[in-house]
Amino acid sequence: MKSTIIIFTAIFFSGFLNLQVHAQSISAEKLWSTADILTTSESVCYNPDGPFFYVSCINGNPLEKDDNGFIAIVDLTGEIITQKWATGLNAPKGMGILNNSLYVTDIDRLVEISLETGKITRTYPVEGAKFLNDIAVSKNGNVFFSDMSTNKIHKLEKGIVSTWLEDESLVNPNGLYCEEKELLIGTKNGIYSVRYDDKRIWHLIADTGGIDGLEADGNSNYLISDWMGKVQLVSAENEPIVLFNTSENGINAADIEYVMDKNLLLVPTFGDNRVTAYRIIYN
Repeated sequence: MKSTIIIFTAIFFSGFLNLQVHAQSISAEKLWSTADILTTSESVCYNPDGPFFYVSCINGNPLEKDDNGFIAIVDLTGEIITQKWATGLNAPKGMGILNNSLYVTDIDRLVEISLETGKITRTYPVEGAKFLNDIAVSKNGNVFFSDMSTNKIHKLEKGIVSTWLEDESLVNPNGLYCEEKELLIGTKNGIYSVRYDDKRIWHLIADTGGIDGLEADGNSNYLISDWMGKVQLVSAENEPIVLFNTSENGINAADIEYVMDKNLLLVPTFGDNRVTAYRIIYN
């Protein structure tokens, strides 16, 4: 009986703390914006060894194979270190780092780029792919990536690409985030959680609107962007909090990145051709 009371108390206290966080006035403070030469900036990926950020720049039509796409490098103050660090891409979108490589989705292929040279070292054609988008890398080294048009999640494991998940509940899957035991998938109608071991699916957070970027904030909440310009803080227990909405100014919010230990939220602005940085304020 005593152990039951202790467990219940711990669960209650944990939930109470999470409610306290949401009871606070949570907002976002703009820190800086880059110069507007990151043409069609789609996604941001943090490299702690820099430390700096990679920015995927479509530089054209998101579905056109025009060889115009590139990856830029930006430092933590918003200065562009190298505008075209990696080239030879068509419409680069999601990115993820594994070992000494940067993995990038590029319409219907996954591209592997050397972190040392910025050169493409390998490409992985994905059969039937139409609109490959976000990437998330699990702790055991699997590279997951979404296809918005085919409603599939693919996986690169030990150099082999396969379709990991296809389910009718996943409508326009885009943003991905790897938790300890499950993959989180941002879709047209909310966030789904899928266990790695048995692929059991449940609807974690509903009524979010369409999701582009998906990140955890370290406080049992998630940061999501909707591409149009709205960024929200959401959780399974509480109402969503709109941190900001730049859509009225015609500025998008594409595939975001959040660096927990620096409290730094990076927002690629797509048609505005920049990356803007914010910090989350918990008053």
